[in-house]
Amino acid sequence: MYPHSPRQASHNSSPSWASAKPQVGKPPPAADLHLLQHTSGSGRYPPAAVLHALQCSQRQAGVLQQQTSPYFPPALTMQASFSSRPPRASAYPKVQKRPDKVNEDILTNKGEEGKGMWDSIKSIITGLPTYHMWKTLLWPNLFDQLDRIFAGGLQAGTKEKKTDFLNIFSVASGHLYERFLRIMMLSVLRHTETPVKFWFLKNYLSPTFKEMIPHMAKEYGFQYELVQYRWPRWLHRQTEKQRIIWGYKILFLDVLFPLVVDKIIFVDADQIVRTDLKELRDFDLGGAPYGYTPFCDSRTEMDGYRFWKSGYWASHLGKRKYHISALYVVDLKKFRKIAAGDRLRGQYQALSQDPNSLSNLDQDLPNNMIHQVAIKSLPQEWLWCETWCDDESKKRAKTIDLCNNPKTKEPKLKAAVRIIPEWVEYDTEIRNLLEEIAMGKRNSSKPSSKEVFTRDEL
Repeated sequence: MYPHSPRQASHNSSPSWASAKPQVGKPPPAADLHLLQHTSGSGRYPPAAVLHALQCSQRQAGVLQQQTSPYFPPALTMQASFSSRPPRASAYPKVQKRPDKVNEDILTNKGEEGKGMWDSIKSIITGLPTYHMWKTLLWPNLFDQLDRIFAGGLQAGTKEKKTDFLNIFSVASGHLYERFLRIMMLSVLRHTETPVKFWFLKNYLSPTFKEMIPHMAKEYGFQYELVQYRWPRWLHRQTEKQRIIWGYKILFLDVLFPLVVDKIIFVDADQIVRTDLKELRDFDLGGAPYGYTPFCDSRTEMDGYRFWKSGYWASHLGKRKYHISALYVVDLKKFRKIAAGDRLRGQYQALSQDPNSLSNLDQDLPNNMIHQVAIKSLPQEWLWCETWCDDESKKRAKTIDLCNNPKTKEPKLKAAVRIIPEWVEYDTEIRNLLEEIAMGKRNSSKPSSKEVFTRDEL
């Protein structure tokens, strides 16, 4: 994590269609029209309303105007524009609240607790024209009885599923960091009695790691899942692999995991855990969507490298702290409720156009958005890093991260052996397991004498 300070983007933030010159004339042929449907990580606009917006644009070719859809008056509005080369119409659906609903929270899920498949089935049935006839003639109290049978059991089962697992998210690329990742996993498992499920970003894992992980899961008794998400075309894409991985760490938290996962803990691959992460999962975030650990201030000889103490970051943060992205816990339910993913992506889109902004993307972005998306500062002992924390505080550390040291530039393998005594033990255990797996594969690939005889006969 190198010391750089992002700067605000200097580009013009006005959308391209706002500056387009309207061309009066007949609308272009339908075959030349391209409908640009805006999508976000959490959903899509209604197709019927978007098609209506396109029809409006065809009728009003060459006129920059705003139309209101009859499907959702006045919630959905449309803006259209045309340019002469090539013939093109773009519909930009926008959502706004009804005048009488301005003060209501549209993202809240109040009263929706426990709703699931049974509620969906019931809503379909009650919407049928013949529903009242069925209810009167056949079984007046049917739904009341089924509610007690299905809803109670499903809610209890869902609640149990949500609270049972410790969900750990991590990313790695390259054999060195996959080696660190396996050791981190072992350190997590050694310090908890709670069932663990690991979530890995599939995009950049090596075939070797994907082949090994089922054997490791069987040996240590954990669950895992490989997740992937295609980077949206409308979102500014990074070109360097490391920065793409950083983007996946923060930009798509609301869409990477299923809704049944209430909380997720991100742990860096090059980190060692020394405590039960269930304590972090259950930590009270005070209404914030996620919690990060602030950078240490105790190693005074590194003061010259603390970039957040001056310049842009000092004025932007005020009395708030700059947080490190090596470990954080996310309340996904709250995260989605306040549309934190959309907010982070919007700010990223604005800042990422400037190559001098978001030098440490996964870290700078949440700190930059701290006024819009609150961060709960975790106690300092949740993350100890030799680069920024003094030696005295190490004995209280719940996790140890192998931060880059901009002063010494010590290689991570060398630092791991020197800083973390148990690292060598973990590494040896994992290496022995991999050798056993490889040996088992070699033995299973050798044909027995019986198999050879049978093959000769055939």
